[in-house]
Amino acid sequence: MKKLFAALIGLAMSASLLFAGGSNEVANEDVDTIKAGFVYVGPVGDYGWTYAHDQGRLFAEQELPWLETVYVESVAEGDAGRIIDRLIMQEGATVIFTTSFGYMDDTLAAAAKYPDVIFMHCSGFKQTENLGTYFGDLYQAYYLNGMMAGTLTNTNKLGYVAAFPIPELIRHINAFALGAKAVNPDVEVHVRWTYAWYGPDKAKEAANSLISIGVDSLAFTEDTPAVIEVGQEHTENGKQIYTFSHYSPMQQYGPDSVVSGQLSDWGIMYVEILNSIKNGTWANEDMWWLMKERATYLGGNYLSPVNPLFESALNKTGVLQDILSLYAIMITKGPEGFDPYEGPIYDNEGNLQVAEGTRANKGELLSIMYYVDGVIGSIPE
Repeated sequence: MKKLFAALIGLAMSASLLFAGGSNEVANEDVDTIKAGFVYVGPVGDYGWTYAHDQGRLFAEQELPWLETVYVESVAEGDAGRIIDRLIMQEGATVIFTTSFGYMDDTLAAAAKYPDVIFMHCSGFKQTENLGTYFGDLYQAYYLNGMMAGTLTNTNKLGYVAAFPIPELIRHINAFALGAKAVNPDVEVHVRWTYAWYGPDKAKEAANSLISIGVDSLAFTEDTPAVIEVGQEHTENGKQIYTFSHYSPMQQYGPDSVVSGQLSDWGIMYVEILNSIKNGTWANEDMWWLMKERATYLGGNYLSPVNPLFESALNKTGVLQDILSLYAIMITKGPEGFDPYEGPIYDNEGNLQVAEGTRANKGELLSIMYYVDGVIGSIPE
């Protein structure tokens, strides 16, 4: 156990730090400076999604001396086109990164308008000759977090605070539920929608609503530590609420509440993309990285996959060893070694969605719009 845990601590360090050494080797130093513009859906200080992307941007600047960057934060999803125009026409950007699913159509239109500019859209699925997509997906970590939540819960009610009903979030909610059901068949997952990526007040209200119906474990997709702060507050007041960090290392906001979480590392992806642009090998592919590519990690911080405060409780049932073993497989072998979406998987209406002996393919995962067994309710229209 100790050897495996120590090895995973090493693996769970930021990929930007671990893999910086070879980042510049493929660069063509004869090419002029590249200026890249970033469009952010939230403020860089949200300590969630946008913060993680901005850390990746800063890492790329540090690693690539020929790179200049500029960003615009808190851009509404209906206003991305205007901001893209500004970044190209006024700032002189020749590469544009749009970092929210809701920017997809504006990015597509801009790619047609500016055929000499390279566009990369995060989490989308539309590509053209000068538009590619990229994402570091977290569903593997959500599955492992679900295993922890399903083990620790005293009420068999888990909660998920979600921003928008899009395939990315459904994929993560389902993975969380699948992990929980793998260790606790009686568990339920209840979802509350905020309809805001950056909405700390809405997230807190949703978290408290879930706790009021008996939920004692909370995962979320919202770009602040608001849910964790709610969990920490209840825990300090004598009601243990387990929470799971999201995108960035948030354990400091809930030292007695955060069990683990999902960590994104966009830095290595930005370096990879920008190097390929600089050396002329860029292609308009769908760049979908997982744990094996070091785009995502397990943990509430980069120090360990599991908060040591909860190791003993997870050890009692032997689940911690299983979690760490699966984590090691995901890192070393990827989905071929183990994937949460391997059948049989039924939706919450009893329909078989993934047959036994098969695994949901990438297209199915990117378009998934059903709740798996154990998730309560239906997906909003």
